[in-house]
Amino acid sequence: MGSKKNVDMAQTESKVKVIKAKKTESEEKLDQTSDAKTGKVAKADKADKADKADKVSKKKEASEQKKPTLAKKSKKIRGKKYQAVRAQLDKTKSYDPAKAIALVKKFSYAKFDASVEAHIVLREIGTSVSLNLPHSTGKSVKVVIANDQVLADVEEGKIDFDVLLASPELMPKLAKLAKILGPKGLMPNPKNGTLTPKPELKKKELEAGNFTLKTEKKAPLMHLVIGKVSMDDKMLEENLLTIIRALKNKIVKLVIAPSMGPAVRVNYELEEEK
Repeated sequence: MGSKKNVDMAQTESKVKVIKAKKTESEEKLDQTSDAKTGKVAKADKADKADKADKVSKKKEASEQKKPTLAKKSKKIRGKKYQAVRAQLDKTKSYDPAKAIALVKKFSYAKFDASVEAHIVLREIGTSVSLNLPHSTGKSVKVVIANDQVLADVEEGKIDFDVLLASPELMPKLAKLAKILGPKGLMPNPKNGTLTPKPELKKKELEAGNFTLKTEKKAPLMHLVIGKVSMDDKMLEENLLTIIRALKNKIVKLVIAPSMGPAVRVNYELEEEK
């Protein structure tokens, strides 16, 4: 057999030096063009973002400008006459009906025969009551019963009445005039008794002073005239007491006032208990 030779398997590590090939002129131009395009894209992106941010800022400013600014309610400036009589009244007190009426008449400074008004705050919206005051308030109410001639006048825009009464048989004809009568609060309806099988009887009641008193649509407030300053104190008191007793325990606050002059708070609680 032949002789064995010892072989050294370790090999010397070869070092490889990478030499970067020199770019040609065309390749350098291509790289420069690519870098320029990349720079332009970056600048364009930056400009686009800045533009968007500017638009958002302008929209925000515009929306803020469109927001309605709530104007501060200016305090009503009263005249010298009002302030002079107002200074004589203790606003912290409530007066019994008789005394309140006497004060209202005393503090009325109008040169005409002023009305005496009652303003009532109630517990609930939608409260209504049928009233028949014992004495005329000095305000005349014209009541008309619907017929073909009255309806023809309404259609032509001729409305010279305060209350319109009708029987149910006329409802088909009245329905055609709802757009005219409705907004004026003159459309007959069964709730307030103006649509009734006996309109003649209802007319007599209304002309005698019978009426329905209702709160405002969106607030528990009632307003009505109870008479004139020239009326006898007792007559005004009786009208006021009729209202207090009809509303019973539904009242929260009650004041009476002349057309021109300060309001006087009325102590109604004792009258409710009677």
